[in-house]
Amino acid sequence: MFKRLREDIQLILERDPAARSSWEVLTCYPGLHALVLHRRAHWCWTHGFKWLGRFISHLSRFLTGIEIHPGATIARRVFIDHGMGIVIGEMAEIGEGCTIYQGVTLGGTSLVKGAKRHPTLEPGVIVGANACVLGGFTVGAGARIGSGAVVTKPVPAGATAVGNPARIIEAQAEAQREAAAARMGFSAYGVTQGDDPVAMAMKGLIDNAAGHEHQIALLWQAIAKLSETQRSDCVPQDAQQDECFDAASLSRLVK
Repeated sequence: MFKRLREDIQLILERDPAARSSWEVLTCYPGLHALVLHRRAHWCWTHGFKWLGRFISHLSRFLTGIEIHPGATIARRVFIDHGMGIVIGEMAEIGEGCTIYQGVTLGGTSLVKGAKRHPTLEPGVIVGANACVLGGFTVGAGARIGSGAVVTKPVPAGATAVGNPARIIEAQAEAQREAAAARMGFSAYGVTQGDDPVAMAMKGLIDNAAGHEHQIALLWQAIAKLSETQRSDCVPQDAQQDECFDAASLSRLVK
């Protein structure tokens, strides 16, 4: 028991730069308290003391703000950072080395008793703040769930899930997207002048469309001049020789 506790304390000291001492971690980290109490509740649950397991879980929720069903399976070296508002369902399984931030829900969408209703997190998964992982599927080893994401389908190992509903970004595709994003002049992590990466991508598309319209107008103007010198009429009536694409107003919409 004490060996496991020392391991948990050392893990927090490694992962949280705000942790200054073992005593501070032991006395002031609700994530640690929730895991310690969950182990007692889980032992009671698996040994037939269902009510006692639920009562310990309820007491842990009252003390820490973290609700973990006593039936959930949690491996070693799991780090719950901050933790307030976390809900972990009965059939959830959390692998070794996972990190879970505040507000996360590992819930279910099925009402069938006995069915696998809650997700399985394989080792090394990171679940960002306020993310919801809903269903009895598996999140592969080393995957990342972005903050605020709502995940309702399996996530491959090493991939990233972002958005609502979550989009699955494969590790290789993500690297290619990062390179393309760099060429477009914005960071996919939104670190450029505090701007939103989706807004920056839209601005890039708007600028590109404006450039195309400019080039088309120049081409029609050149064709019109050639038609005049050669006394021929090869310019259609609806040919657009003036630019009317209002890139500035569209850019303001995505600010």
